[in-house]
Amino acid sequence: MEENRWFLSTIQNEFRTGKIDLDSTMKLLEKLQMPFDFIHVKHVFKKTIDKRKARTINIEDFRAIYRTIVHRLEFHELFRAYSSNCKILTDTELTEFLRREQYETEACETTALEIILKYEPIEEVRKRRQMSFEGFIRYMSSEDSSVFKSDHRSVYQDMNHPLCDYFISSSHNTYLISDQLVGPSHLWGYISALLKGCRCLEIDCWDGSSNEPVVYHGHTLTSKIPFDSVIQVIDKYAFVASDYPVILSLENHCSPKQQEVMADYLESILGDKLLTSTIGGETVVTQLPSPEALKFKVLVKNKKVGTIEESMLRKELDSHGEIGEISDFENVSDEDDDDEKAPSYPKGVASKRKYELRSSATPRKKAKMKKIKIAIPLSDLVIYTKSEKFVSFEHSLANQKCYENNSIGEVRARKFVKHSAREFVSHTSRFITRIYPKGTRMNSSNYNPQEFWNVGCQMVALNFQTEGIQMELQNGKFLDNGGCGYILKPEFLRNHKSTFTPYNVGRYSKPMSLSIRLISGHQLPPSNLTKTNKADPLVQIEIFGVPEDQAKRKSSVVKSNALSPRWEETFSFTVQIPELALIRFTVEDEISLVANEFLGQYTLPLLSLSKGYRNIPLLSKDGTNLKPASLFVHVRYY
Repeated sequence: MEENRWFLSTIQNEFRTGKIDLDSTMKLLEKLQMPFDFIHVKHVFKKTIDKRKARTINIEDFRAIYRTIVHRLEFHELFRAYSSNCKILTDTELTEFLRREQYETEACETTALEIILKYEPIEEVRKRRQMSFEGFIRYMSSEDSSVFKSDHRSVYQDMNHPLCDYFISSSHNTYLISDQLVGPSHLWGYISALLKGCRCLEIDCWDGSSNEPVVYHGHTLTSKIPFDSVIQVIDKYAFVASDYPVILSLENHCSPKQQEVMADYLESILGDKLLTSTIGGETVVTQLPSPEALKFKVLVKNKKVGTIEESMLRKELDSHGEIGEISDFENVSDEDDDDEKAPSYPKGVASKRKYELRSSATPRKKAKMKKIKIAIPLSDLVIYTKSEKFVSFEHSLANQKCYENNSIGEVRARKFVKHSAREFVSHTSRFITRIYPKGTRMNSSNYNPQEFWNVGCQMVALNFQTEGIQMELQNGKFLDNGGCGYILKPEFLRNHKSTFTPYNVGRYSKPMSLSIRLISGHQLPPSNLTKTNKADPLVQIEIFGVPEDQAKRKSSVVKSNALSPRWEETFSFTVQIPELALIRFTVEDEISLVANEFLGQYTLPLLSLSKGYRNIPLLSKDGTNLKPASLFVHVRYY
C-alpha cells in the first residue's frame, strides 16, 4: 500500500494533463532513480502505444513500463523467500538474507539498517527500519551487491615490500593512440594510461630541432610531441588515480646534449615529485624500497653510468657535475632485443604499402647498432630503476644488483617461460623484469600478459590504446588493490628459493572449487543487426591462469531477448592456483553457428569474487561501463 502511495506521489505531477510522451517517460524514470537503457525503454514504450495507436501513455501505462524495466522476477523470488508477508523485509529478515545468501557472516541488524537507510526510497518504510521491494531492487542492483569484493576497491595489501615483489601496471609506446607505423602520437596516451592507474609509462625520446627533444616512434611516420609537454602532462596526472610511484621507462635515442635538456625538464617540471637520491640518503643499496616509501614519487628508468654508490659519491665530490660529462654505452635504448625492433620506413619511402612491397621483395640487412653516449645529468636521475641488458639468468644471479632491471622481448621471454620457467621465477623474485611486445606488431596488437604474470614478471607492458582480450585481462587484474597499479605477488613468486613453475604447481596453493549459477541478464546491449532491442545472447565464462587452470564454459542461447534473458545454468571449475587466476564473463549475440557479436564483458581476479547473489556490470571493448547492462549470478566457492 505504501509502495503504491509513494509511486503515485512521485509521478502524479507529471500526469497533470493526463498523458506523457517518450521524453517525459525518460525524465520520470530518472526521477525514480532507476538506471535505464534508452533503446529498451523506447521499445517497451513503442509496444505500449502501438496497442492503441497513440503517441502518449497514461499513468497505468507508465506503471506497466516501469514494472517491465525495473521489477525483475528473479529479485522478486528472492524477496518473497525472506519476507514473511511478501511486502516488506524487516531488519531481522534482511540480516538473515545477508548471512545465509550473501555469506556476510558478521552481518547484524546494524548492517541491515545501514543498507535500509542507503537504499530504501519510501520514507515511512525507512523510519520503521524496514525495506520494501523497491529498496531491495536498488540494493541488489548496486555496487554493494557487485561481484567484485567491496574491500578490494581500496588498497588492502601490504605495500611495504620491495618494488620487485609487485606486479606493476605497465604501458608500452604510451605516446601512441593508434598503430606504431603511421598513427598519431598524442598526450592523451599518457593522460588515459595514468587515469587507468598505469604506473610505468614508456617515453621514446629522440633529438628534435632547436635542441628540443621529441617523443615518437623513431624512424616511422608517427607524429612527434615535445618531450617537455609529455613531462608536464605526467606532472599533472601522475597521482590522480593512485598515490604510488610512477616509473618513466625512457627509450632513449637522444644525443648527450639533448639528454641534458631532458634532465633539466625532468627536474624543473616535476620538482619534488622526481626522485633524485636514495631514500634517507643511503649510499649502499641492498634492497629496493617499497611502493609505500616511494609514494608520490616519479622514478626514471634508463641506462646509468656506474652504480648508485658511485653516483652518490660523485654528487658529494662535485655537486656541479664537473667530474665527467658523458660516458659511452653501446646502446642507451631500454629494449635490447634487436631482432624484435619495429620495422621502420627507410628514407624516401612514402607509404606503408610501398614499404611492405619493397620489404617483401628485398631482404633487409640488420641495422648496425649505433654507439650512443649518455649524459651524466640524466644518468644521475636514475636511482632504483637502472636498465641493464639481459645476458642470462646465470649472469644476472652472479652480477646483477637489486636496483638493476631487464627488458626482454615477448618472443625471447616466451622461450624462457617454456624452457627455463624455474630460473625465470627465481630471476623475477629478485629483479624487476619488463616484457614488451615484438616490433612486428605493426598494428599495436598485444600478447597474452597472463603467461608472463605466471612467472612473476613485474612490468608486463601492453599497448593500452589497443582493445581486446589482452587489455581486458590487464584492466581486470589491476582492478584489485584499489586500482592503485601495484598488486603484491603471491609468496611463491617472491620467495628466492621457490621451485614453483606454471607447469609444476605442486602444493604452492590451496585449490579452489568454484560454482557459478548464471541466473539472468538485464538490459543487455541489443544486437547491431536489429532495429529493435533484441539479441540472441549467450554467456561465456573463462578462467585465465596457469595452463592447468585455463577453462571455458558456454551457456545456451536465449532467443530474441536482450531486455531480460533468463538462463538458470550452473558452471563448475576447479582452480589449482587461484592467486594467479582471472575470470572473464563475456556476453555475445549469436549471429550464426560460427560467428558471434561481442556485447559486453567483465574481467576480475578470481580472489576478488564475492560469494552469493551478485550483479556483474558489463563493459564495452574500450572499458566503458555499459550501465545498466548486467548479469545476475550466484557464486559459491571453497
